[in-house]
Parts: sequence; structure tokens; C-alpha cells
Amino acid sequence: QVQLVESGGGLVQPGGSLRLSCAASGIIFTINAMGWYRQAPGKQRELVARIRSGGSTNYADSVKGRFSISRDNAKNTVYLQMNSLKPEDTAVYHCHIDANWGKDYWGQGTQVTVSS
Repeated sequence: QVQLVESGGGLVQPGGSLRLSCAASGIIFTINAMGWYRQAPGKQRELVARIRSGGSTNYADSVKGRFSISRDNAKNTVYLQMNSLKPEDTAVYHCHIDANWGKDYWGQGTQVTVSS
């Protein structure tokens, strides 16, 4: 089994910053991609950012220039640095990894609330 443990969510004022972390543990042979998705109330889950094993990244248009994804392969950990946060970034953020030759694993989610 593979477990994903997320941390770093919370309440922040508009314009503020947060850094999310997600550590993967368990029986992991290989990780292809690691990423973050988010789901706001009444909306579908959407991709926020994704980073592949080679380091290539892609971002949702709404977060480009504000969010940055990175990974530490030695620690099986992925990070999401979120700057210039807006109220519309409020959502539950879920970590996702594509590991062990095409299997999907999800974290339970961490709440991010942007409000004054």
C-alpha cells in the first residue's frame, strides 16, 4: 500500500502565501508524476499543478505565475508553493501520485481558505 500525507493548509489573507507538502510512503517502486488537485464547494476537482519524474511541469492557467510545484525524489515528497493567494483559490487541495507503473494514489486533502 501507498500512503500520502499532506500538510501546510490553513487560513490566509488575500495576497498571502502557503506551502503545501505531501509525503508518500509505503511500497513504492517508481513514481512517474506527482501533483496537486483542488476541489471547491460545488465544483469539480481540477488539476492545479503537476511535475513529472524528469522535472517537467504544467499548471492550471489560473495559477500560472503564482504557484510553483517542486519535488524531492529522495524523500518521495512534492511541494506546492502558493503565493499571491486569492479568495478563488479556496478549496480542498489533494495530493496525487502516478506510481508503480500507472497506479493512482490520492491524499485525503488539506483545506486552504483565503479570506480577510
